[in-house]
Amino acid sequence: MNRISTLKFSESGVRGIVGEGLTARLAADLGAAFGFYQGGGRIVVGRDTRSTGGMFEQAVTAGLLAAGCEVLRVGVIPTPTLQYTVKSIEAAGGIAITASHNPPQWNALKFIGGAGTFLSPGEAAGLFDLYNQGNLPYRAESDYRGIRVLPDAFSLHEKRIFEVIDVEAVRKKKFRVAVDCVNGVGAVFSAGFLRRLGCEVFAINDRPDGNFARSPEPLPENLGALCRAVRENGCDVGFGQDPDGDRLTVVTEKGVALSTHYTVALAVDQVLDGGDPGPVVANVQTSRLVEMIAESYGCSFYSAPVGEINVVEKMIEVDGVIGGEGNCGGVIYRRVHPGRDSFGAMALILERLAFSERKLSEIVADFPPIANLSCRFDVPPIRSRAVLAELTRRYRSFAPMTFDGLRFDLPEGRVLVRSSNTEPILRLNVECASRPEAEALLARFKDEIQPLTEDASRT
Repeated sequence: MNRISTLKFSESGVRGIVGEGLTARLAADLGAAFGFYQGGGRIVVGRDTRSTGGMFEQAVTAGLLAAGCEVLRVGVIPTPTLQYTVKSIEAAGGIAITASHNPPQWNALKFIGGAGTFLSPGEAAGLFDLYNQGNLPYRAESDYRGIRVLPDAFSLHEKRIFEVIDVEAVRKKKFRVAVDCVNGVGAVFSAGFLRRLGCEVFAINDRPDGNFARSPEPLPENLGALCRAVRENGCDVGFGQDPDGDRLTVVTEKGVALSTHYTVALAVDQVLDGGDPGPVVANVQTSRLVEMIAESYGCSFYSAPVGEINVVEKMIEVDGVIGGEGNCGGVIYRRVHPGRDSFGAMALILERLAFSERKLSEIVADFPPIANLSCRFDVPPIRSRAVLAELTRRYRSFAPMTFDGLRFDLPEGRVLVRSSNTEPILRLNVECASRPEAEALLARFKDEIQPLTEDASRT
């Protein structure tokens, strides 16, 4: 196996399998490069619960100190909390040590600018160019600035969430809530957060030891234990998180795990119903359901490339307050902060339940019917380009959207094919009005794409 084959540099950071390219030395060098790139100053460093997080925290800290930075450690913390902290204390930037939804053998460094958002593609390219140049002018002992600890950053984040939702309306309902924390950062913060919203909480996988008890990506098929917890405890809702607390999947009171697209749809519905004029922004992989909800309120809708910073930049450009990435259950509510946030999403969905006076399954039943299915092909990015080019040629008469992969609408439904930002894979996603239609469309394009990936592998 090529030992650097898993290492990936992108606007989503630098991630890979620990020991196969992603090493403590690399983390220290990237930390130093980021410190110089941000011009020194105070850099906030936080991590999720992975067993390798402490090692990379030390390595990143060493690199930042060598670049003349002051390091502010926040420890095990949700990624959205780290982002909010950077902005609220006016730090020069931050580094989140987390591979998010990837398996435990992975880890990553995610770089955050002074605005509390991830680096843009152009900024990330500039950082990586500086790193690749090497020979950084490390600081002398006289320029050493030291390490500080901020012990309770989450309280600042929570306070902001509670400022922008109707906390008392939620507390009056005394909801029964199950939450699956996947033994990630939610194991430290989620139960307390929900209890302070007046909920009776039933937490599972709530040991912050990084030994993920299920696949870390909170997809419906991975949330069987959460669905059982909802049913057995008579809960009003269930929430499934990922290890760093930016993704969320919702389970109805019947113990049915919803597609991640419903997480964004429910949040958008609540914000727009509360009187926000929009517009709404979501990535190209998000269900048409979110677009339909925006249209039902007379709001404009905009698509953005996949990737949190791409959605955030579009939201800022069009002055959108709510949006996100439905493919991962990532809600972005700018009144809290411009980033994916499972805690803000949980609060908005509980607020939706409080205001609607209906059960979650009843709210969802009123949405237009959708069936969203996907599959993946193990194809490295350079080979994926040939596949996408051929598909673009074949379907050019359908006016495809090509700024992030290839998306087009057929009479049967919507088709999206794109290369992942975080893994060496090609994703196929289809959406139709019913599951049988979606299954048929997915099978059709799987059969069409598979030979193209095989041809590409021989190039």
